[in-house]
Amino acid sequence: MGSLHVENLAGNNISKGVENPLDPEEFRRQGHMMIDFLADYYRDVEKYPVRSQVEPGYLRKELPDSAPYNPESIETILEDVHKQIIPGLTHWQSPNYFAYFPSSGSVAGFLGEMLSTGFNVVGFNWMSSPAATELESIVMDWLGKMLQLPKSFLFSGNGGGVLQGTTCEAILCTLTAARDRMLNKIGRENICKLVVYGTDQTHCALQKAAQIAGIHPKNFRAVPTTKSNNYGLSPDALRSTILADIEAGLVPLFLCATVGTTSSTAVDPIGPLCEVANDYSIWVHVDAAYAGSACICPEFRHFIDGVENADSFSLNAHKWFFTTLDCCCLWVKEPSALIKALSTNPEYLKNKATESQQVVDYKDWQIALSRRFRSMKLWLVLRSYGVANLRKFLRSHVKMAKNFEGFVNLDKRFEIVVPTTFAMVCFRLLPPAASPLIKTNGYQNGNGVYHKDETRANELNRRLLESINASGSAYMTHSVVGGVYMIRFAVGASLSEDRHVILAWKVVQEHADAILATF
Repeated sequence: MGSLHVENLAGNNISKGVENPLDPEEFRRQGHMMIDFLADYYRDVEKYPVRSQVEPGYLRKELPDSAPYNPESIETILEDVHKQIIPGLTHWQSPNYFAYFPSSGSVAGFLGEMLSTGFNVVGFNWMSSPAATELESIVMDWLGKMLQLPKSFLFSGNGGGVLQGTTCEAILCTLTAARDRMLNKIGRENICKLVVYGTDQTHCALQKAAQIAGIHPKNFRAVPTTKSNNYGLSPDALRSTILADIEAGLVPLFLCATVGTTSSTAVDPIGPLCEVANDYSIWVHVDAAYAGSACICPEFRHFIDGVENADSFSLNAHKWFFTTLDCCCLWVKEPSALIKALSTNPEYLKNKATESQQVVDYKDWQIALSRRFRSMKLWLVLRSYGVANLRKFLRSHVKMAKNFEGFVNLDKRFEIVVPTTFAMVCFRLLPPAASPLIKTNGYQNGNGVYHKDETRANELNRRLLESINASGSAYMTHSVVGGVYMIRFAVGASLSEDRHVILAWKVVQEHADAILATF
């Protein structure tokens, strides 16, 4: 039998500096370095261009073709992070970041993530880490009470909450539960008859979930919205759509109502929509991914009035609740519907605790088996700041957005396109010498028939937005509602202050001056 080939057996230094990959003292040394590195990053983040300025494929030119054979020091690696990775980041934690929706961080959220990652438990059932399961159940009840959710959504009222990764997962899980509950009544062979309802403003996660759940593409309804309803779903429009489907022999299944749509933070009227849906035994999921956090403030709670008649409700704590990605909070009235649709019980996972039916096994509340200890970071956020400070943080962002809205209103070259409801302002620059018809407030063609100048206005704002973002001074994104291209200014980065909002408006004005001079 031939001898095994061992490279550089004599005097090799393959293990030099890496005696054990989890050595406590080396962890302490490198961990201090990493914290210092990130603290310096947060201190200096506003000095970087907010949107990355690199070209596609930049990193492959910087890095070797293969992994190193021998170990490299953390000092060398962090130097490369600074030189090669940071230039390719869009800085979501920058105080000049106003794009998409926020991914707000905090010291507590970060430290909670450290604990979760450090413990590195895989809490798929109670037995695999009892604290992970029980803490999750407790903090979901805490947050549910902060939101004044009805008791039927809490563990104390036979409902319950679970932490998913994202809203996409939450919608898929609830849609799957609704699908199976209905098919158990009408027969699985009738899956082609099931219909899912949203609007032309609903997040694309609903359509993806419907595809994955096996809903026929022709049975996905994006009910049109109008400016007259501020792009919220009309209960009458929903009912007429449902009735047409029933007449065609189809089976209404699932409605996703939104509180704070991505395009414009529009709010669907939860109560009236639930009344319509309940007439036809439709599962109602309320997607409050962005705006749900604000509903811990009494002045915003009314936006989820009627939630007591919904079947499930979710918000993303990693958007606007100072808890790092990922952390989607999902509450359901009927946990058994999730469990029946998503559970598995292989021999190797059987245990006395599960068989006692006295514990929660969260593996049966989600798509995947493995799951992270997400509740740790949410627990730290709730305890470190308390309800009073969390409300204060949210209100400060709303106030900054209102200030920005005031700046827009003072400059007659601009207009607000849709009402500012939370902490996002949707605005646009008007073309020079525009006729009154082009003003959104008097917009006569909101159903897709554009005034001849609308295309011109849209192109003007595309140029303006790209100019702003290319400068690196601020980052914003866009959407289109009612044929109107608008710029979205979303306040929510934890480091943002009034001075950053003032600076952002000056950047907008300066770039508008330059664009209008050549338009």
